[in-house]
Amino acid sequence: MSTILTHIAITDGKVKRSSLEVLSHCKTIGDAAGLSVEAVVIDENAASFVEGIQKYGAAKVHVVEHPVFKNHMNAPLLKALAAVMNQVSPSVFAFASTEGTKDILGALAANQNAAVIADVASFELIDGGVKAKRPVMAAKIMNNTEAKSEKVIVSVRSGSYDLVESPADADVVHVDFNIDDSEIKATLREIISAAGDTIDLNEAEAIVAAGRGVKDDEGKALIAELARTLNAGIGASRALTESGVYDPSLQIGQTGKVVSPQLYIAVGISGAIQHVAGMANSKVIVAINKDPDAPIFEVADYGIVGDLYKILPPFIEEIKKIKG
Repeated sequence: MSTILTHIAITDGKVKRSSLEVLSHCKTIGDAAGLSVEAVVIDENAASFVEGIQKYGAAKVHVVEHPVFKNHMNAPLLKALAAVMNQVSPSVFAFASTEGTKDILGALAANQNAAVIADVASFELIDGGVKAKRPVMAAKIMNNTEAKSEKVIVSVRSGSYDLVESPADADVVHVDFNIDDSEIKATLREIISAAGDTIDLNEAEAIVAAGRGVKDDEGKALIAELARTLNAGIGASRALTESGVYDPSLQIGQTGKVVSPQLYIAVGISGAIQHVAGMANSKVIVAINKDPDAPIFEVADYGIVGDLYKILPPFIEEIKKIKG
């Protein structure tokens, strides 16, 4: 039986939700096609995540543990992934489209002589390979792409699929792994974390995004209060990150992060195509802008026309009442 393999990414000691979304989808299409669905987790404490992974339907969980995986480094990760692919020989190897994945996807495909389709919004199995939809032209167009090969590697945008539990008593396979210092050419000297917000935008269920309309500390305070009330991440448009109002790591858009939360609240954002490319796949979009002709209203599910400084205080109070 052929196999669909899913990589389960770990960040800051937690399983990335986007990886489990991909595993959920692989379980659905694998069952329909009569394929075995398996997962691989690579971390210094990889075995500790098996129980959580089993909830999403993998028949086997391949575990690669080694102290070198305490932090993301391309060389050891690539070696571990190649070793698992050699052992499992999957017809499809699916990843969440994380920053770490983008670093190694091309190298892994070259190592395995595999076809690769990166950063897709959806994918399905076809005879001899995979068919996927990829956002192009700042997400204005969805491009249908096919890859036919004995091995196809695909990475999937966060939020493309729902998280669906399908508990399974998975077999746990421990993969032997060793690496010599001479194999690691790069040296990790320092990890600089993003300032301010502590919620990973790629994992956030809700995001409050600030645009040019947020022009002072009062506006930032309102954004922060709304985010706290909703337990949401804080994002920003390019204009605010370039001007230093928000940290560059919080930029959402074509040249920033691509996010797909359940709820996206755009505050004072006009809706330029470059920004929309980074959030158009959000499940529910709420736009608050004083310009009734702002392009953001064209993609929003709900729109509020008005001054954010007048709208946000009662808006936040109403949310607090509902939650209370």
